[in-house]
Amino acid sequence: MLPWKGGNGVTRGFHSIQYRLFVLFLVSMSAIVLTVSVLYYNRTTVQFHEKISSLSKQNVSQTAGLFDLLLKGYDSLSKSVTGNTDLTRILSNPQIDSPAVDYFNEQAITNILGAAFLSQEDIIGIHVLTDKGKVYNYGNYANVINPEYRSTGWYGVISASTGDMQWLGVFDHSIIDQVDDRDVFAFGRPIYDLNNHRPIGVALFETDPQAITAAMDNLKLGAHSEVFLMNSKGDIISATAFHWDPAWLAKLPRPQNGVPVVEEHDKRLVVASQLPFADWTVLSVTPDRDLNVELTETKRFLIIVGAILVVFSVLLASIFSRTLSSPLKRLISEMKQVEIGNFRGSLNVTSYREINILVASFNQMVNRIAELIERVKVSSISEKNAELQALQSQVNPHFLYNTLDMIYWMLDEKGHDRLGEVVLSLSRLFRYSSHWVDGAAVTLREETEQIEHYLTIIVTRLEGRLTVDVDVGEAWSNIAVPKMTLQPVIENAVKHGLEPLVDRAGVLRVYMEEEDRQLRIMVADNGIGMDAATLAELNATLKRAKDDTVQDVNEESERQEGGIGLVNLQRRLQHMFGGAYGLELISERNRGTTAIITIPILPQKEGGALHGSEHPYRG
Repeated sequence: MLPWKGGNGVTRGFHSIQYRLFVLFLVSMSAIVLTVSVLYYNRTTVQFHEKISSLSKQNVSQTAGLFDLLLKGYDSLSKSVTGNTDLTRILSNPQIDSPAVDYFNEQAITNILGAAFLSQEDIIGIHVLTDKGKVYNYGNYANVINPEYRSTGWYGVISASTGDMQWLGVFDHSIIDQVDDRDVFAFGRPIYDLNNHRPIGVALFETDPQAITAAMDNLKLGAHSEVFLMNSKGDIISATAFHWDPAWLAKLPRPQNGVPVVEEHDKRLVVASQLPFADWTVLSVTPDRDLNVELTETKRFLIIVGAILVVFSVLLASIFSRTLSSPLKRLISEMKQVEIGNFRGSLNVTSYREINILVASFNQMVNRIAELIERVKVSSISEKNAELQALQSQVNPHFLYNTLDMIYWMLDEKGHDRLGEVVLSLSRLFRYSSHWVDGAAVTLREETEQIEHYLTIIVTRLEGRLTVDVDVGEAWSNIAVPKMTLQPVIENAVKHGLEPLVDRAGVLRVYMEEEDRQLRIMVADNGIGMDAATLAELNATLKRAKDDTVQDVNEESERQEGGIGLVNLQRRLQHMFGGAYGLELISERNRGTTAIITIPILPQKEGGALHGSEHPYRG
């Protein structure tokens, strides 16, 4: 069963570990099977062709020996006739017009031919043709001699010979007897008057070609093999094929220096050998379909075995991938339960050692998370109770607002405008900071307005020693930021950078920069700055703001001093926007400090601040 299903499951299945393992294992096994099969088939093919070549050479050598024995026997037979002194004497003497002499001469020649005829069983007929036109025959049947034999090609070939044997070839009927339609192998040689060294006739021999054809059939390597027997001139003496193309036959390889040749030519195996005695060339041509019968069976066997092995590989790959991925799927399912808040499950699997370790670690982690959640719940309840008790012991903030407003109006009636402005700013600042909800977000406009009240008090307190420049573009006014983002940064700049100045007036700038869909809020002062070691330590503390221990320690120390603190601000920025954003400091001794608050530029929401769970940037 394949490890993927339709729909979106197909896409997910392609990227699953089960699918990847299945494909990897299947491809590996299939590649091994294919490689071994190809190598085995190629090696078998080479060995088979080598074996065929060796057997072909042995076969042609044996057949050449048979031809030599056969032709040497025919050569001896012909010499026993043409070299017979009585025959040459009778044929060389002038014709005597005497019936008695003719009768005795004919009987003598008949006896000579009969002795040669009976010496071998495969002889069909022996014919002696004199240059005077006299014909002597000996055979099993009465002969009807072709009267035009002198004009035939075979007669011209034998007559033109200087005494050598002329192998005429295999014919489908007698070349001299008009009534004998049996297949014959014909050869002949001239008859010479040894005393006068002149030709006096020719001797033609016709034999049963069965020995020739049997020897040629012995050279066939397959059912469709074709064997050709050619003389030194390239003429076909005998062939097992009924039709052939002379041009194609001329392109076939020939033996070199009497050495047999075995070559591949035009998808055929050609075996060529030369017969020394008769100067013949024998060619055996076998198509690949005959030679590759065993290879075809081997290929079919390999395909069947390969298919079985591939099917086995599919089953094995499926089982192996399922065995490895099934525990992981169960682990993923259990993780999804944890995602929805179910921490009470415990996963039990028995698989490979690494997976068992992974599952055990997961169970331990889930149990630890469940314990921590319980601790947080208990701690949260205790903290809420403590806050409730603290609130109960505090003065009603509305009473403070109303009192400060009353002081402002009293100062306004008496003309103390500057002091009244400070009191009013203090009232609004206190009202803004006292409405605190954990994780609350406000707009940048609200945060800037609160900072202006705070700076009014600071500028008044420093009595002209501080110049403030706040430039927040209207385009960014509705961007959400954590509440009390700017106040702790400005407070640190004034307290640690600007107040200690004695040689020059202090300058504080608040401005914005946009870069790569990020907004950088810059709070720069020209105060006393920090040395490199102090700056590095403070930036390192800000980077560790996510660490619970650092947060608790710094937050506790800062609360004791009454401020929210930079570390606390860093934690709230990262909680709202993520770890890629937050606060960073740049400073140089006696040249000032710049605090850079980096936040993302996200869709803005109209209508002022966002409170509590309203802001969309968490997570």
